[in-house]
Amino acid sequence: MAKSYLDLGVYQESFDLFVNVHEFTRTLPKYELYEQGSQLRRSSDSVNSNIVEGYGRKDYQKDFLRFLTYSRASNDETVNHLRKIAAVHPDHREKALDLMVRYRKLGAKLYNFSTFVSDKWKK
Repeated sequence: MAKSYLDLGVYQESFDLFVNVHEFTRTLPKYELYEQGSQLRRSSDSVNSNIVEGYGRKDYQKDFLRFLTYSRASNDETVNHLRKIAAVHPDHREKALDLMVRYRKLGAKLYNFSTFVSDKWKK
């Protein structure tokens, strides 16, 4: 059992992706920094932050699962923002697609972790 959310693989990966997304959005055209860039940063942050908030409620399995569901939803939203950027900004397509692949893998891990919490977390 993890001693801290810092020990969770899904947290570590979501944090790394958040940093990557933040750096990526700084390369977007200036007018996108406050449009798609801002939405992408917020959804990426939400993936990570909901894992942390859920873990803070780990003694209440249903609360933990609810926040993991929020994290998965934000993960899907992040993939959608990246898809939009890839479609509209050809110069950023390759990096956006790379991040999309990584977020899809994280989404699968979040799903598996949610299943673990649902089935095997201390009740």
